[in-house]
Amino acid sequence: MKAIVINEYGGPEQLGIEEIADPQPRPGEALIRVRAFGINRAETYMRRGVWGDVARVSGIECVGELVEDTTHQYAPGQVVAAIMGGMGRTINGSYAEYVSLPAANVFPLQTDLAWAELAAIPESYATAWSCIHHNLSLQEGGVVLVRGGTSALGQAAINIAAKLRNVTVLATTRNPDRLALLESLGCQTAMIDHPELSNEVRHSYPDGIDGVVDIIGNTTLKDSLKMVKKAGTVCNAGFLGGGEPLSFNPLTDMPPSVNLNFFASFMLGTRDFPLTDIPMQAIVDKASQGIYQARPVHVFPFDDIAKAHEMMESNSAAGKIVVEV
Repeated sequence: MKAIVINEYGGPEQLGIEEIADPQPRPGEALIRVRAFGINRAETYMRRGVWGDVARVSGIECVGELVEDTTHQYAPGQVVAAIMGGMGRTINGSYAEYVSLPAANVFPLQTDLAWAELAAIPESYATAWSCIHHNLSLQEGGVVLVRGGTSALGQAAINIAAKLRNVTVLATTRNPDRLALLESLGCQTAMIDHPELSNEVRHSYPDGIDGVVDIIGNTTLKDSLKMVKKAGTVCNAGFLGGGEPLSFNPLTDMPPSVNLNFFASFMLGTRDFPLTDIPMQAIVDKASQGIYQARPVHVFPFDDIAKAHEMMESNSAAGKIVVEV
């Protein structure tokens, strides 16, 4: 099969297409014919060697057709989405014509969406759903801020939160030209991000807000904690601002009775984070109906994987980048 491999750790030019052996599913695994896959920032870190030695074939998500399921849960030809399960880290990932991964990391789906449109959904929306519903436990009447709102994950979080009953969604961007994009997704208040944004939020909400999905990470986390009310929650869900270590003293940086947690999607499919916790079919249906604005902003052919990574690292996409196989 054709696969995109990491020749050496480094820039996008290190991604090349090779013929490698087709994967053979082991017990407990499912073999998928990959039709399209989303590009994720995690894959740029893998390509650069930031996370240590990883599989030669990257890719943490895909959509396609089931070829073989050793657990006999799904029939050949079933439309599926697959996320995580060690793809791209400990086993060859989805940047290929075929991938084999644990069946526990596969969503069976019924949809008429084109492959490229379907590929824009799995990772971003599974993560956003988990952050909004599980980490924040956002309730009716709540106020939530999505920090890093124009990223693919940020847009998914806005879409999901904005459709909850009587929930107010705030969101940030560093680019003034993208404020209208945030509002079009259902955000009631779009703001330019800055290091002391909490002052602006507290001016509008003196008692604080219910939750923050912080996708920027270490550079904004302490400021995000200042925004939430007593018993409110900050969910750290990304590192768009970089992964430099954060100096953090709970005595001075952690407001009393405020909750801080972290969501990492590589846990999806494990015993404590089963895919059954995420209503992916309902999410796909809402995307099909236009309730969620989940279309990819850029679709690249398989041969242009380097350009797809260049766009991801330039932060110019303002949405989900997808590659068709």
